[in-house]
Amino acid sequence: MNWPLAKLLLPDNWVAIRIPDGAISAHANKARIGHFPLDDPDNCLYSQDVIDFAIEKGYYDPKGGEEFAFNQAYNPLSPDRLRYCESRVWSIFRRAAPEQVFSSDFHRGKEGAQRYPLYIFPKEKLSLENVMDLVRDHYEGTEMDMTKGSEAGPYGTPQRWRPLSWEKGDSTYAWERPISTYNTCFSFIAQAQSSLPNELGGVCWFGFDDTYFTCYLPLYMGLEQTPESFRKGDIRHFEPASLWWAMNFVSNYANLKYSYMIKDIQKEQKALEQGYIADQDSIKKAYLYAESTAANKILQNYVDTKSQELLNKWTQLGYKLIVKYNDGYIKPDSGGMLSPGYPEEWRNSIIDDDPNKHLIPEWNKEGRQKDNPF
Repeated sequence: MNWPLAKLLLPDNWVAIRIPDGAISAHANKARIGHFPLDDPDNCLYSQDVIDFAIEKGYYDPKGGEEFAFNQAYNPLSPDRLRYCESRVWSIFRRAAPEQVFSSDFHRGKEGAQRYPLYIFPKEKLSLENVMDLVRDHYEGTEMDMTKGSEAGPYGTPQRWRPLSWEKGDSTYAWERPISTYNTCFSFIAQAQSSLPNELGGVCWFGFDDTYFTCYLPLYMGLEQTPESFRKGDIRHFEPASLWWAMNFVSNYANLKYSYMIKDIQKEQKALEQGYIADQDSIKKAYLYAESTAANKILQNYVDTKSQELLNKWTQLGYKLIVKYNDGYIKPDSGGMLSPGYPEEWRNSIIDDDPNKHLIPEWNKEGRQKDNPF
């Protein structure tokens, strides 16, 4: 069980609800706890003045005839916030429980649409790899698929640079805000295994930069320090010994030819992550059989070794992308060189935008332009 906490700045306005076993919840920069029980401390906790404070500030009128809802009082709905936040909740739920139906009406801002529940019960238990997949998403396969359309460019990049919204005339427009975004400095997946010692059972699968491009490495509670490559570099100076910079280079470079490069990246990503997951049984056995004073060193040595390996692999991946896709060509691993050009659909859209700009004129048989006798 876990306790999602909705809190806004001050100690007088918070509420937490217990998520039942077998259920999952999702949050995305917006309060999602609405109505909550006032007399069920086993499943709901809240600050003493959470309702009084809202009344005092004018966020809630008890004479209005409606039950107090935390999210509506402290973080009311608006079409732009729904688009920015609830779209991500919807995308988690629809993929975690494909057997259930979650309409897109709510996060598209349709008035009167039904809110998404605070939590859902997926039919199947989620694995660690399932959760990694859930946090890697640009709404692929939906009407909001960010790898499609003219805004994705010829090679289907899902990136949309800030600002995400703009105005034209009296209307406001916005790019989608996906789960996977370049603004992510780091992300992690917490794995709590109560049957194991805390030092071993508490694992933080940690990754730098965009979730779609990162590679999750296990960090154990028993570590004495983070790996050296985690402690190198800063945001204003490129540092080859920094894993953060290695990850950022690859994810940024991939925008040049995303639909091609992402396949190379995912191949390396999956191979490494699956290797780390496969290592866990042997790590557990080694730790449990080791002397107490040496057990944590096993974890430290493993993480230090694998983090350096990851840095090396990701650095080499970046070099490979430079060479393989240099100057718009593609050098397959099997040899040779390809010149795929631009996708036909994208080329046709260019012609549709301006039919004459790229048109090669036709000449007649005498070698003169048509309609030009000279």
